[in-house]
Amino acid sequence: MPALLDPTALVLVVVVTQPRDMEIARLLGWYRIPFKSAPKVVAVDYLAFYQTAGFGENERWRINAIAPVRGHELTTRAELIRDEPDHPRAGEEYYKIQLGPLQPLPHPIQADQWRRITFLYTTGELLLQADIVKDLVVRDDERGLLWQSLRERALRSGDESASDLPEDRFLLDPLILAMLGGLDQIHESPAMFEEF
Repeated sequence: MPALLDPTALVLVVVVTQPRDMEIARLLGWYRIPFKSAPKVVAVDYLAFYQTAGFGENERWRINAIAPVRGHELTTRAELIRDEPDHPRAGEEYYKIQLGPLQPLPHPIQADQWRRITFLYTTGELLLQADIVKDLVVRDDERGLLWQSLRERALRSGDESASDLPEDRFLLDPLILAMLGGLDQIHESPAMFEEF
């Protein structure tokens, strides 16, 4: 069981398409998110790593581990991955999320029917209770509290765009609701599954 995972912890489920990226998180202590497709708030307590088909038959379409978030910064892909200076997205901005040690979950959270997701906010309590990804969805009665917490985090981390949004509009943004899992299905952008 992850050490000291508070039930109220804010967790961002992120996509990991290749084992190499999981090794970067494990050994180097960071994860990257393209700025242009990043979720609204990256100042969370934990990342949960959703492994796609690139992990092979026995490890794909599941969440096996989480890591505490220690901070984040904006940089370029070229600065993050120096052995690929000619990559087509080398000059693009990325969030570098600094991580603590990866922690295995007590049991994997299987994708079931939700195999292709992008980003999803959840809580520590839901993460520890989930059997499938759909179990991570924050339900209506808790959604307001989660959004208030995310909005406060964004404001504290200096995200000026969060302060420009009226509170009710922030809560009704369809893209953000999709990330919360408020829609019946999460529709992915094909670009999200390109190699980051």
